[in-house]
Amino acid sequence: MSSDSTASTPEPVRAGALTDRERAILEFENRWWQHPGLKEEAIRAELSLSPARYYQILSALIDRPAALIFDPMLIKRLQRLRQARQAARERRVTGQH
Repeated sequence: MSSDSTASTPEPVRAGALTDRERAILEFENRWWQHPGLKEEAIRAELSLSPARYYQILSALIDRPAALIFDPMLIKRLQRLRQARQAARERRVTGQH
């Protein structure tokens, strides 16, 4: 294998490694509040993704060990928020307050 083939690849692709887009999504999620206007508009403008697709990718990233390594504070915060939403949903379904 020649060194030319690796020079065209911006980074090595490793099992479980984050892509440039996944890193951009995590970085955006960490600072989206700095954007004026609605988050959905900022998602479209900065990432060229629909909000639905953005949240699908973000939801999958929350469970990825590579994402936890990349930004542990963000991932732990998002996991806590998800757990709180799930618990609230379960309380509503069971009628508990």
